[in-house]
Amino acid sequence: MAYGWGSIQLSRIALRETFQVAEQGGDRNLNITGQESMPPLTRLQLVGVHDNINGLEAQQPIPATFTDKPERNGYYQVTACSSTMNEWKNEVLTADWTIALDRLGSVGEVDLQSRLTGVARVNDFALTGERWHAPPISHFGYYTGASNPTTMTRATADGTMTVYRNVPAGAVPRWGCDPTNYLKGRVRCTDTTTPATPIELEGTQRAVPATAWALSNGLVNVTPSASASLDVQAYTGGAWRSKLWNVSVAGSGASITSWDSASLLRNDPEQVILRLTKSLSPGRATLDLSLRRGARFVEGYLQSGSAATLAAYRSTLETNTSFAASGYVTATANDADGNRFAAGSARTFTAHTNGGITKAAVTALDFWVGVVAGGGSAVSGDAALDLRNQYIACLPEATYAVRR
Repeated sequence: MAYGWGSIQLSRIALRETFQVAEQGGDRNLNITGQESMPPLTRLQLVGVHDNINGLEAQQPIPATFTDKPERNGYYQVTACSSTMNEWKNEVLTADWTIALDRLGSVGEVDLQSRLTGVARVNDFALTGERWHAPPISHFGYYTGASNPTTMTRATADGTMTVYRNVPAGAVPRWGCDPTNYLKGRVRCTDTTTPATPIELEGTQRAVPATAWALSNGLVNVTPSASASLDVQAYTGGAWRSKLWNVSVAGSGASITSWDSASLLRNDPEQVILRLTKSLSPGRATLDLSLRRGARFVEGYLQSGSAATLAAYRSTLETNTSFAASGYVTATANDADGNRFAAGSARTFTAHTNGGITKAAVTALDFWVGVVAGGGSAVSGDAALDLRNQYIACLPEATYAVRR
């Protein structure tokens, strides 16, 4: 923080830590107030903080950590939030904010409970899939009752993440996590209007630039592309590896190369869903991109108002092998980075020549696009077949704080 101030990290928002934190006994309610200003922030950063504060969502646990008052570190839920902008033209812009929090507990008092609901995706391949789950990096005490899952690790841009495989059916995992670690490995959507200082977006009531956004979980990073529909990057070998993908509602004839609008349907550390819209003549197409914490693939759901040939495929030909009868396709050989692409769907499809999937005379197409890290030498859990199984059994997750 500029000028030597400490900072408050409240969910995804970094705020200037001021002198006073007001607490009330009983339920230990916490009220914090402060001011952000331009300078030292840029106008875009200041407006981003203002919008993020007003975008905070209630009734879900969020971590709060303090530089100068670490005794207050813990999990809270927002009961009220507000920010007022004041502008002195061509001089100073300020945001005076107030946030009211209910204390849920410290790291020693509460577990985080992941409610994994629902069943495996309806699919055309008689698959049950693989139930899996990825809590934050550096969590501890993962508990699923009498039966334990197996584990694997994945190296992310945020650190090493543990992924639990074959989570017992009906289990409601509980785990602990220091609030300072809760955001490690999270899924995030950022406004990349200013690439040098991207702004991470809080909540769903936020404007998302249609041409300047990024969706990332530290393993997969998805952005718009000037020469394709999407740039899907994989974090392997300590660096981001890029592959361009097209999506189309006209088969291979005309891929979507720009989007008219973007909006957030869900924006939680464990999952973010971004909706993209494209005008047609007439009508529209929508693409919902979903990214989960710990996943090596991004999920897509492409829709068109009228039946058409929908497709998701590599923008340039990459030699591939089709396992369409089993729900996926993958590159035949390793690329220069030692990886292979993989893609698939829960429904029957035709393999695209470039590598990908296509389906005629439909109004919707579900798909996934990911990377086989390590290619032909991928570890168990990262092979193309494993990714397919994990896609089939992606379960909705909601996180709650419960007394230990």
